[in-house]
Amino acid sequence: MREYWTSLASLLGVLAFCQTILQAVFPPEVRFASAKLLNKIFHCFSSYCYFDVTEIDGVNTNELYNAVQLYLSSSVSITGNRLSLTRAVNSSGFTFGLANNDSISDSFNGVSVLWEHVVTQRQAQSFSWRPLPDEKRGFTLRIKKKDKPLILNSYLDYIMDKASDIRRKNQDRLLYTNSRGGSLDSRGHPWESVPFKHPSTFDTLALDPTRKKEIMEDLQDFANGQSFYHKTGRAWKRGYLLYGPPGTGKSSMIAAMANFLGYDIYDLELTEVHNNSELRKLLMKTSSKSIIVIEDIDCSINLTNRNNSPTANGSVSRSYYDSEIRGGCVGAEEGGNTITLSGLLNFTDGLWSCCGSERIFVFTTNHIEKLDPALLRSGRMDMHIFMSYCSFPALKILLKNYLGCEEGDLEDSILKQLEEVVDVARMTPADISEVLIKNRRKKEKAVEELLETMKLRAEMNAKNGVLRAKVEEGEEEQEEQEKRALDSESPKEESEIEDGDNSCKEEEKIK
Repeated sequence: MREYWTSLASLLGVLAFCQTILQAVFPPEVRFASAKLLNKIFHCFSSYCYFDVTEIDGVNTNELYNAVQLYLSSSVSITGNRLSLTRAVNSSGFTFGLANNDSISDSFNGVSVLWEHVVTQRQAQSFSWRPLPDEKRGFTLRIKKKDKPLILNSYLDYIMDKASDIRRKNQDRLLYTNSRGGSLDSRGHPWESVPFKHPSTFDTLALDPTRKKEIMEDLQDFANGQSFYHKTGRAWKRGYLLYGPPGTGKSSMIAAMANFLGYDIYDLELTEVHNNSELRKLLMKTSSKSIIVIEDIDCSINLTNRNNSPTANGSVSRSYYDSEIRGGCVGAEEGGNTITLSGLLNFTDGLWSCCGSERIFVFTTNHIEKLDPALLRSGRMDMHIFMSYCSFPALKILLKNYLGCEEGDLEDSILKQLEEVVDVARMTPADISEVLIKNRRKKEKAVEELLETMKLRAEMNAKNGVLRAKVEEGEEEQEEQEKRALDSESPKEESEIEDGDNSCKEEEKIK
């Protein structure tokens, strides 16, 4: 053993002597050129190529580095042995990352790649107005040379998209409002925001499961339809109209849509906007992957579809199809609001609506027959969703949400009575929820009181002349009203809108 250590010490001494001779005989430039040449020879015979992604590119932060870090966090949280754990500001989730000088393998389109997180100490810096971190961080991507043209560009684009999705899911969603109208704050933003933490989801939404599945699939197709909208030459946006009696869950539907897609919500209050210019300004300041909501549009401003009919004092009310009302001049005289129907239509489906992508417009109303047909057509309101009174499938969802009652927890006789009376009672999900909340700790009492309440409501409806046949045709009547509203639109309506705008502008110039 002693002879072994003696031989090792002699060998190290010879190597040190040779190194000293090499440094004395060969200048640094020659040594550097030789190392560079050997490195090139090694890479020529190697089957791999390497790409470095540094944290700082010059003096700016490399966006690709952050994207790779987020992308790898979705994999290393399960397969990594030593992980770093972080939580960003305004984030609702934790992010796992590779530890220093650790590596992980990944695959894309059947091709294996290797990522290594390289961390080295930075050399001492001279004086700088913007000092760099003490550690130099970066990722090294190793792929086979034959796979370079196959995956490099598409793989990096995939990483950027995946990181964007992870970042959006981890961040807290925000609810924006235009409480100042269209005026800007000190940072140049017309919107104010608060954290959006509404718990409504499609699982808790009291809606027919078949209809619910149809809506979810439509939302998913929209979110994944960038290439489709680009190929067909359409703006990447979609409009939804939620209509029906009060208390049927229209606001809960909007919250469920936002939680399902992970989008922010912009609650647009039209009464705070003074003119079409401010409306366009608000649209331009909205972000992608967002839902723009106008609730109770038939009550917000004078954008309703009224016919000429005599009033109580014998005078004739003016129709909204009159050019002055369409142009917004009447609104300007009454309340100082000069938003026109033309401005609102351009907001949802005009050239200005294309200033952004992946946005959803949602209008809600209790009276669809009051809305102008120009607002209802496809391209502005693509999908019309009727929020009806509570049906039996929706009732079972409410019983599960509030009482924890599964399919077999209630007696068949009770379920049969509920099924028979729920359509005739014409109760909204909000009315039924209130009955269940009061007795949520006593399931039997809650169901009995709900059944009694629904029977009383059914008897009241019968006394008021509401026949069962009319109840069963309620949805058909709503759809028929919607159809009549759409059919009443004439080809010259939109030109009349523009004429109204022009006449209004001419009158303002004369004034």
